[in-house]
Amino acid sequence: MGDNPSSRSENATASDSGVTGRHTRGAGTGVSPSSHDEPPFGGGGALPKKTRFGMEAGFKGLSVAAGAMVLVIIVAIAIFLISKAVPAIRADNENFLTFNQWFPNETEPRFGIAVLAFGTVLTSIIALLVAVPIALGIALFLSHYAPKRLATPLGFVIDLLAAVPSVVFGLWGRDVFMEPVREFSGWLNKYFSWIPIFGGDGPFGRSVLLGSLVLAIMVLPIVTSLSREVFRQTPGMNEEAALALGATKWEMIRTAVLPYGKPGVIAAVMLGLGRALGETIALAMTLGIVFNISFNIIENGGNSIAANIANAFGEANETGRGALIASGLVLFAITLVVNMAARAIIYRRREFRDSAA
Repeated sequence: MGDNPSSRSENATASDSGVTGRHTRGAGTGVSPSSHDEPPFGGGGALPKKTRFGMEAGFKGLSVAAGAMVLVIIVAIAIFLISKAVPAIRADNENFLTFNQWFPNETEPRFGIAVLAFGTVLTSIIALLVAVPIALGIALFLSHYAPKRLATPLGFVIDLLAAVPSVVFGLWGRDVFMEPVREFSGWLNKYFSWIPIFGGDGPFGRSVLLGSLVLAIMVLPIVTSLSREVFRQTPGMNEEAALALGATKWEMIRTAVLPYGKPGVIAAVMLGLGRALGETIALAMTLGIVFNISFNIIENGGNSIAANIANAFGEANETGRGALIASGLVLFAITLVVNMAARAIIYRRREFRDSAA
């Protein structure tokens, strides 16, 4: 009547062996034929295997190599300057850092960097004091006040100033701009001689003031272009929020545009300072090339490291060339310190770090 127990036992044994067989195949090296037709759990296929040599790896390697090459070049320049400067400094019979004369070609060389470093820093600071306010004003005008039909060609003309060679600025400053500066210096001396920087009895002309003004014109397009681009990137919501709260155009710029663009402006100013510190031909043609430390900016005088290298390299002997290279090492160190200080100031700004990330 009922099922035979022995037959049920045989069927169960066969069923168990079938299940065990399927589990064994799934866990072993074999793959079920149906697995090629069914996607894995979670949908979609597996990600493609990462190729060992692909476009991404090649671009990463190229970027790392380019960054490393910059460091290698900087280190190579430093090694070259140090190797050429050390013998000349050892032959110097005066203190290289404090002596204020330059006689490296004599039998007993005597030279120092004090006057040259002072003149380099002084002309660069005056140039920035003149150029930065004008550059920021132009940048704000082009980015927030001027209509587009005026801002575009005017910005293009300002950018063209950066393409003018240094020798052209030097010739223009010496042959054309010097006479107005001489008259202006006389006027400053007449009415403001009680201020030490405008004192003295003359003559006026090839002075720190002339060199600094020419340098300011050369720095102007760099600071203007970078500041303009930074101001343009101010979020529109920030500007609209300030205006919605009842701020005037200037109040909106002061509270929304300038704080947002502060890191970029600092970077632009430091880049302009780097250009001013290393300028050669223009200052060689406009400074009086006098070895004395004086804060008077209207009398004939002034000198800089780069200008002295340009004027003295052709007549220098072996020790003299080493002395000029040693002065170049000082300029290299000043530029490096300025750039490191600029990066430290910028990275203190959380907004800049977040945007850079």
